[in-house]
Amino acid sequence: MTDIARRAGVSRIAVSYALNGRPGVSAELRERILGIARELGYRANGPALALHGAAARTVGLVLLRSSAALTVEVFQRQLIAGIQAELAGPGYALALQMVDGLPEEAWVHRRWSAERRVDGVLICDPRLDDPRIAAVGLLGLPAALIGSAYDDRLPGAWCDDRGWSQELAGHLAGLGHRHIARVSGPEGLLHTAIRDAALRDAAADRGVRITIVRGDYTGDSGARHTRELLGMAERPTAIVYDNDVMAIAGLGVAGDLGLRVPTELSIVACEDSPLCQVVGPPLTAVHRDIAGYGALAAAQLLAAIEGEPGPPVQARGGRLEIRGSTGPHPSA
Repeated sequence: MTDIARRAGVSRIAVSYALNGRPGVSAELRERILGIARELGYRANGPALALHGAAARTVGLVLLRSSAALTVEVFQRQLIAGIQAELAGPGYALALQMVDGLPEEAWVHRRWSAERRVDGVLICDPRLDDPRIAAVGLLGLPAALIGSAYDDRLPGAWCDDRGWSQELAGHLAGLGHRHIARVSGPEGLLHTAIRDAALRDAAADRGVRITIVRGDYTGDSGARHTRELLGMAERPTAIVYDNDVMAIAGLGVAGDLGLRVPTELSIVACEDSPLCQVVGPPLTAVHRDIAGYGALAAAQLLAAIEGEPGPPVQARGGRLEIRGSTGPHPSA
């Protein structure tokens, strides 16, 4: 502002009036000051404006993931791409933070709120009795959920996992499989519980036995649980993994143990990615429009920020892409 005032030959107060659209300067002087500001590349400081009650024009997203996990987990990258695409239109930015646990996420939300850095937050992976919902409410932060419907009063986007679970169970049962294992995401996540129940119900309708073990979306957990499952006295003949990373790790373990896929073991990934299509054999996977999912959640949050929150909306459901990793039961 001092540089602009010097160039225009006026006081800093006059520059402040012109830049902030306040009365006190003539229209001609205002245009001259704004022209000099553009020449100098002046941009208003968002946090400083927020301290004076202006909108930060920023949305916050905290992910319980390591930065290393983000490099291999396609779901999160596609989700972020969809969110950013939706925010770009109205000129919002995305503040992204990686954390190790819920207490740290709560601290980030409190800091963002105290510093007025964000106008609202997206909450990913809702949990059973999720403490973040009440916490952001107490902070007065508009919020939207990305994940299974938690509360009809909260905006956000969710996917129905029952449709593709029925399709998946029907596909594997039709191939003759009678014992299917599921390597899920972490316990306590709402969508983990919903997927567990959906696959159990779909399998029970077809007389198929289900074994469920808990993974954490990493390749290490996918590989470890695959070895455990394939070491069972009555091992499953098909394994369903909650994401692509664990499924590809499981495919590698099957190869190490000398099991041919799909002749001796069928493998399914519940999240599709380019990696699922280039490994050998290509993995049967549940394909969803993840970027569209993120954009839908971001649109819900923007509406809440504008004072028009709505109930959660359902995103387009997943569909089963059948590829080379699923085949008939080995006895066939």
